[in-house]
Amino acid sequence: MIALIGNLSRDLLPGQPPRTGGGPFHGARALQQLRVPARVIARCAEVDREALLPPLVKLGTPTRYVHGESTNTFSFSYDGDVRTMSIDALGDVWHPDAIPKLPSGRWVHVAPLARGEFPVETIAALAQRRRVSFDGQGLVRVPEIGPLRLDDDFDREILRHIWVLKLADEEAEVLGDPAALGVREVLVTHGSRGSTIYYGGTSEYVPAHLIGTDPTGAGDAFATAYIVGRNAGFSPTGAARRATAVVASMLSR
Repeated sequence: MIALIGNLSRDLLPGQPPRTGGGPFHGARALQQLRVPARVIARCAEVDREALLPPLVKLGTPTRYVHGESTNTFSFSYDGDVRTMSIDALGDVWHPDAIPKLPSGRWVHVAPLARGEFPVETIAALAQRRRVSFDGQGLVRVPEIGPLRLDDDFDREILRHIWVLKLADEEAEVLGDPAALGVREVLVTHGSRGSTIYYGGTSEYVPAHLIGTDPTGAGDAFATAYIVGRNAGFSPTGAARRATAVVASMLSR
């Protein structure tokens, strides 16, 4: 049983109505392709629940809503794989007592949208019973309103509790050598150019192909599909190849 935890977001794109975003939503898009036992735990402000939760529920993975006081809101646009993004509002912080009881299982993917949403003590508590996969946005995205900024001013203690760390190229640039982070498996995604997997003192490149559709959520879907593969017994490289195929299928739809 895979668990997926994070805040939902309100995503604002030029010329489009607001839409649901965030790791729980885009990870559930991958789970819809994979059809494996999973649970999604999602949070947003109660006032946004009616707008943001139904698109997630319609994807078919059993979902539990956690009451929130605020909702992450982002404005962004794309030029190919290059994204310009601003933070309009920050979401809730998940302290350990905010995490509901999870179903039995080996893996949990934690999908923060900015640094501080999942403090070290929360990740440590999750890691007592499961292998934790973590999105690097929760390390390097500065939690402030305005144009998105990245820096490495985070507590390194959190890395001790993470089994898989997913980074986009720009996040990896901030953190430096992925092999030196002390995390067992690091996934660096390169957009339409594929990904590089660091594990066991080695690295392997997994190619991908450009798909001319909106790439929003591809990283969340990749990370979710990756841990599904690892849970099924795939090697890190095999899981990354499978995740690449899942994301391609998802974006093509």
